[in-house]
Amino acid sequence: MTFEPAAIPQTINVLVVDDEAFICSTISRFLQAEGYASVSVHSAEQALERLQIEQFQLLVSDIMMPGKSGIELLGITKQLYPNMAVIMATGVDSRETAIRALELGAYGYLIKPFAKNELIINVVNALERRRLTMASQEYEQRLEQEVLDRTADVHRREEEIALRLVTAAEYRDDETGHHIRRIGLFSAELARGLSCPDQLAADLRVAAPMHDIGKIGISDTILLKPGRLTVEEFEVVKQHTVIGAGILSDSEIPLIQLARDIALYHHERWDGTGYPSGLRGEDIPLAARIVAIADVYDALVFDRVYRPAFSEKDSLAIMRRGKATHFDPQILQCFLDVLPAFREIRRCIEQEK
Repeated sequence: MTFEPAAIPQTINVLVVDDEAFICSTISRFLQAEGYASVSVHSAEQALERLQIEQFQLLVSDIMMPGKSGIELLGITKQLYPNMAVIMATGVDSRETAIRALELGAYGYLIKPFAKNELIINVVNALERRRLTMASQEYEQRLEQEVLDRTADVHRREEEIALRLVTAAEYRDDETGHHIRRIGLFSAELARGLSCPDQLAADLRVAAPMHDIGKIGISDTILLKPGRLTVEEFEVVKQHTVIGAGILSDSEIPLIQLARDIALYHHERWDGTGYPSGLRGEDIPLAARIVAIADVYDALVFDRVYRPAFSEKDSLAIMRRGKATHFDPQILQCFLDVLPAFREIRRCIEQEK
């Protein structure tokens, strides 16, 4: 990465603040002789008003003034104008005041009376420190953005690889790819609705589509059977959770660990009557509880080999009946709250077909 220093304005504007007009005039004369533009005001209150209408690169302020003190002005300006350098000037030689000013962010400290050279040296040092600080901030921001961009690119690649592999593993009809995409998008939307961390929502988008990867180990004769499964056949189908977890086990990658939990537990039920482990309530991993709702919604509103799709009205009625039995009631309510986003996801993917 090429390092570029922060841009420096051709004209340096300096705001001089002192309740004594003679001192303001003297400081301004010193500054203008060195090519700086200066504006003088006589109180902290006037300085704050001027800062609202004009940009300054440097503030030179007295400390002991009527009204707000220079120390108070320093604290306010560092909050409101963090890129403005500040030099404090005072007639009182106080070590404690000097330390306090520097702790609050002053770049220089002058004891009156001071010579022109002393002022200009402080000004040059303060402006150079300001330039270097801004350049460092800009560099860090660019670096952070580059890391974010690269992370997003890696995540996009992970998502594409996961979707392609899962599609290949489950390839039985043209709808499979759309189904696994919807599950990822639905799950991420639910996570955001629940105020989960952004990273979990992003990971769910990639991990949730792997929820049924274990079906690669189930015979097509059973999976594609057009009618109701026998008890024995359903017991075979239930093994896809364990098979999927086995495929995804022993990984050190957090995303795959998340996908493993989803594959194993997304058929558990809130009341403990699900499979394969009969977990109940919050013993079921959160990601699996989220995917359970996304998966059931998708299963209801789209055709399956053994039945046509339900209307959304009937699908929602079925899901509401599963509150606190099949589904986590909080997540189910969140699902109902973000339902418009689910519909928009369905619409967008339908348009891609």
